[in-house]
Amino acid sequence: MTERVAPSRSGPAIADAAAAFASGVTLVTVADGRDDVGTTVSAFCPVSREPPLVLVSLIAGSYPAELLGRLDRFAVTVLAADQRALAGRFAASGRPGARLLLDGLAHRRGEHSGALIPDGGLAAMECEATQRIEAGDHLLVVARVLNVPYLAESGHPLIRFRSKYPVLPLP
Repeated sequence: MTERVAPSRSGPAIADAAAAFASGVTLVTVADGRDDVGTTVSAFCPVSREPPLVLVSLIAGSYPAELLGRLDRFAVTVLAADQRALAGRFAASGRPGARLLLDGLAHRRGEHSGALIPDGGLAAMECEATQRIEAGDHLLVVARVLNVPYLAESGHPLIRFRSKYPVLPLP
């Protein structure tokens, strides 16, 4: 039986409640003329099949959000369970550019986005922003999927739950 806690409207309780939602983990990468930038994002979701749209939520004021506020094209890689270290690299504060973080790992440059796309994920999508929405302390980017550079035939997803990447028993 799940333990119940009295409802609260305080900030920490709301953050804890949101952390109780398990989500897949993605890597969002952008090529900005000077450097390649990437960030780990667990707030990602498909929005529509026709037209093919996805949504990415980024912390407002972050460099990736600033880039996607002015650049339209980017890539999203749906990470596999064995890419936990990669997710950690791109989540660390003060991280270097994406080229350095992907050094020694197989990756490609997206033909439509120019963004770096690591191999080994469950899927990769190149996207073009169609709408940007300021939402509290986040920037929501709705984007049309331009291309799917790869789609794995099998594999297990990397999941984020309560600020950790648990290993789940999957069939």
